[in-house]
Formats: sequence, C-alpha cells, structure tokens
Amino acid sequence: MTVEVVTDMMQDGLFVILKTAAPPLIVSLVIGLAVSVFQTVTSIQEQTLTFVPKVVGMFVCLMILGHWMLNNMTTFMTDLWQNFSVYIR
Repeated sequence: MTVEVVTDMMQDGLFVILKTAAPPLIVSLVIGLAVSVFQTVTSIQEQTLTFVPKVVGMFVCLMILGHWMLNNMTTFMTDLWQNFSVYIR
C-alpha cells in the first residue's frame, strides 16, 4: 500500500465525514442564531431556550436527510471493502 493510496483513503473519509455532518450542523447553527436574535430582540435571557428548538430541528433534519446520510456512509464503506485486496498488497 503506497502513500498515495492511504492519502486518497483519508481524503475520501474526511470528505464523507464533512458531507455527512454538515446538514445537521448547519441546521443547529441556523436555529441557534434565530433563537439568539429572538432573545436579543425580546430581552429574554434564558439560557435553556435554545435547547428545545435545536433538538426538534435536529430530529427533523435527521428524519429528512437520514437516508441520504446513511447511504453516503454505506457507499464509502462498501467501496473500502471492495478495494480491500488493493490495500493489503
């Protein structure tokens, strides 16, 4: 196994991680920002107010995009296992 093969595997793995984790993180960021703006406008200083909307947003995001996320991870792992003979040389 050459350095190029390992580099390509790591690059593909990191790209799959970023591509899979980005939608829930973006949803959480947008909801947190919206709740923070709402708290600033209304002068409500409750620290736990962001928790419930974020949990609901993450749940909805995972319900909508969960199949796509799992498909990305499964495709990556299937590709790794199909090329296993190349890796052990």
